[in-house]
Amino acid sequence: MDVMFYGVPGLIMAGALFMTYRVLRRWLQIRGAWNSGLTAEARCLRAFTTTHGGGNDTSVRTTLHHVYEFITHDGRVIRFEEEDGPGTIIEGDYVTVHYTDGPQVVATAHAPSRGRHAAATFGILAFLGVIVVFCVGFMVTYTEMSAMASDVGGF
Repeated sequence: MDVMFYGVPGLIMAGALFMTYRVLRRWLQIRGAWNSGLTAEARCLRAFTTTHGGGNDTSVRTTLHHVYEFITHDGRVIRFEEEDGPGTIIEGDYVTVHYTDGPQVVATAHAPSRGRHAAATFGILAFLGVIVVFCVGFMVTYTEMSAMASDVGGF
């Protein structure tokens, strides 16, 4: 029985902590691309959408994807896919991309909006933090109640 009261919150916490890692990693990558000062002209090779949901009368979420290709300042051809770009960019359009230099190039076609990006990131992190705190509180409360019940002889 204890497995359910420790295992399930533990799994939820592990998922929230993994999401925290992914959100922070992506935030640092995008911020690094904007702060690098390196820009290039990229061509949109493909624009497509993906849909999620819609089963059992749930809402449908549509995500717009773009595939871009550009040449770095040292002559490497880089192709990358990015979600949630503007709907006004279609195949064949040229956009400015910001990218980092090095063996692992990280690029984005999103225009720099550091404040908005930071606010969204910290909002997500706060939500994930609430989930972790709730799970820890749940496990601590269960532990205390189990200890009190065993002292009384209830369990």
